[in-house]
Amino acid sequence: MNEKSVKAMEQEERLKINLSRIKNKLIILSGKGGVGKTTVAVNLAYGLALKGHKIGILDVDIHGPNIAKMLGIEGRKLESSNLGIEPVEVLPNLKAVSIALLMENQDTPIIWRGPLKMVTIKQFLSDVNWGDLDYLIVDSPPGTGDEPLSVCQLISDINGAIIVTTPQDVAILDSRKSVQFTKELKIPIVGIVENMSGFICPHCQREIDLFGVGGGEKAACDLKVPFLGRIPVEPEMVKSGDSGQPLLGFKNESSTAKIMDKITENIINEFQQR
Repeated sequence: MNEKSVKAMEQEERLKINLSRIKNKLIILSGKGGVGKTTVAVNLAYGLALKGHKIGILDVDIHGPNIAKMLGIEGRKLESSNLGIEPVEVLPNLKAVSIALLMENQDTPIIWRGPLKMVTIKQFLSDVNWGDLDYLIVDSPPGTGDEPLSVCQLISDINGAIIVTTPQDVAILDSRKSVQFTKELKIPIVGIVENMSGFICPHCQREIDLFGVGGGEKAACDLKVPFLGRIPVEPEMVKSGDSGQPLLGFKNESSTAKIMDKITENIINEFQQR
């Protein structure tokens, strides 16, 4: 057996050991970009951590990684130890890994084809010292291409997918493809989150249907998958993401934070009932 084969076998063993220490592996999907998928992933990770769970969040959006910025760890770097690659600690029980945490210049584009992305994602799963986790949340880029497919193939026992959509018909059309993607790969669907669902005017408190309301819930009903909840358009959510202070951690008394917290509870209950 040559050296290359030996190293491949050793990495497979590390991958198996790493994943065996993680109770729940959850991938966040969206059919198209711009629906707030990463915002949901970051707030979900933060919310679960604040409830006492041990959380890892892995950003596999190689070309547009945003998790580091949204978690307020931009500028920090992944380091190595005798246990492997050390994730960046966001909270005592929340760890994060992203390609952005390896970049010297955040403006430098990643110009890679599929095979190199697969190698990188495998290394993040096998060589990062994740330790014992209650949940690993994987934030993938939109669509059903290389990155989400690589994650689903590498994590053979992935046990949950959340699809994020907006109420618009064009977003719903693509989110339905994400649902079918998970079904074809036999990944249990935790549910659909409808983001940007209505807007509460801060002046008159009237609800305005900027992008419509109810499309995600209807899709969940049509496809016979759970509906996890609706998150309105919230200026504070945008500000919190840009400032690296997730809403659930820093504005947890806001109405939107309470909605996100309820969605987090729905997800916890879904896993507890299995």
